[in-house]
Amino acid sequence: MNPVRTARVERVTRETQITVDLTLPCDAPARHHIDTPVPFLSHMLEALARHGAMQLEVRARGDTHIDDHHTVEDVGLVLGSAFDRALGARLGIFRYGHFSLCMDEVLVDVALDLGGRPYLVYDLPGVAGKRIGTFDCDLVREFYQAFAVQARMNLHIHQREGGNAHHLVEASFKGLARALRQACAPDPYVGVPSTKGTLG
Repeated sequence: MNPVRTARVERVTRETQITVDLTLPCDAPARHHIDTPVPFLSHMLEALARHGAMQLEVRARGDTHIDDHHTVEDVGLVLGSAFDRALGARLGIFRYGHFSLCMDEVLVDVALDLGGRPYLVYDLPGVAGKRIGTFDCDLVREFYQAFAVQARMNLHIHQREGGNAHHLVEASFKGLARALRQACAPDPYVGVPSTKGTLG
């Protein structure tokens, strides 16, 4: 049985109040409860939990009467921090993950490295300047930037075939979830997955 990796992270500011509870066994049935004031973000987080085989609770409130930006970005920050804490020293994991996900007419590649050095390469030109309902698609990059930095993750997201903006964003979240499952999974042949002897 793999050790259960859990974390709770809270962030309270004048703009947002966010709590994330995360469990990363990667071999248990996924359970999630997502409660944010941004419906499309909630939908994407549900997809992330389901396809990432993680147990995830997100409770968020924010100044969405002004804009969704603070809430979307801060959820990314808190979720990334929860991943970082849940992974601990990152011993005995595959570390790398990659998934190419198609959704109808779109195709998105996601590759990541949990090596401890944050970097984002974001290439979803098909969503730039668009809206999905009331959701500003430019906030997708803000979420991924915040998430990658706090999770200490190298994250590459590339659109290979474009089309519907909803499909593109959803394919990126589902691809991220599947790549995370690979990277977080136990590797019985490796202790510290680095020639340096440490990830940091």
